[in-house]
Amino acid sequence: MMPQNSPENPWEIFQQELQTELEQSRRSLRELTVMYEQSQNDLTKITQRNAAITAQLQQMRSQPEGFNKADIQAAYASALDTQQRMLVMRGQLEKLQTEQASIQRYVTSLEKTLRFLSEGNQPPRSKQRGSGTQVLEMVIDAQETERQRLSRQMHDGPAQALSNFIVQAEIAARLFDMDPNRAKEELDSLKSAAMTTFQKVRVFITELRPMMLDDLGLIPTIRRYVDTFKEQTGVDVNLSIQGVDRRLESYVEVMIFRALQELMSNAVRHNQDLPMKLQITVQLIIDEHLVKVAVGDNGKGFNSEAAGKSGGFGLKLIRERVEMLGGTMDIDSSSGQGTRILFQIPVESFTVSTDTAGQSGTMK
Repeated sequence: MMPQNSPENPWEIFQQELQTELEQSRRSLRELTVMYEQSQNDLTKITQRNAAITAQLQQMRSQPEGFNKADIQAAYASALDTQQRMLVMRGQLEKLQTEQASIQRYVTSLEKTLRFLSEGNQPPRSKQRGSGTQVLEMVIDAQETERQRLSRQMHDGPAQALSNFIVQAEIAARLFDMDPNRAKEELDSLKSAAMTTFQKVRVFITELRPMMLDDLGLIPTIRRYVDTFKEQTGVDVNLSIQGVDRRLESYVEVMIFRALQELMSNAVRHNQDLPMKLQITVQLIIDEHLVKVAVGDNGKGFNSEAAGKSGGFGLKLIRERVEMLGGTMDIDSSSGQGTRILFQIPVESFTVSTDTAGQSGTMK
């Protein structure tokens, strides 16, 4: 509830709402940090216990005559239990670390936005731009959409894999007495599955926020993303980058990169049953005044007029973000004729002055 004497200016209300969100996010970040530290301490203890059990097992293998069968079975059961706990704990740590990094980026973004608004700045004017309340609604919608996406990916990926690991470990434990060779095969399979899941988690973390985007900028990040996208999906992607090689404001680079991710993922998601091989073309042009991004495909297409009025949530969100930055977005598609989506934003006021920026030339 807003106090009765609160300002009626929508941008002042917007700032108050952002400040509240920032405080809540900082509190969540502190709680996550405490949980991460506690989990790390627990993992350290479990790792130490595992080392002790491993040493005991090595002694049993070298001197089997000094131990009875019950002791050996108990040691192996303890080792399996400890390793299972380590695996679960590591998965929990990775999840906490991912959430921690995500909230930290959100806090940083909120802090920058509040500093920007406290200096009396407002977004570029646009006849389609709503009030401060509508902008806040869009920010919240974007945040919730990202959280839903992360939750779905965590459930379908690492969480499901961990459940499978537990089942495989239980099978191996039961097989130790009956068929040691089969038990070893199950453990080898478990190790292979764990390595695959670890690689998927690394890709997942990279998708959350590629380090290259902060360190090297938009263009190298897009090149790397397209290469990875082709490897993961098997889709032909033709990338063309032209214009002026320079850094833009961080939030502009993030917006462009996220929009590109969404458009390429949409092309694959909506054309999974395409009778021919899907081909995607991506064009990025950066000149002195505009950034233009075009993503096209040879897919099934859709009714662009209906999409222009309503559209999926992803397209709607991209359009709103583009228009907030004073840009425009066009959708050219028809059933059976593929799709081409173009958006452009003015970047004169969003360019970052660095030692390496401003070097113009065509980028192959």
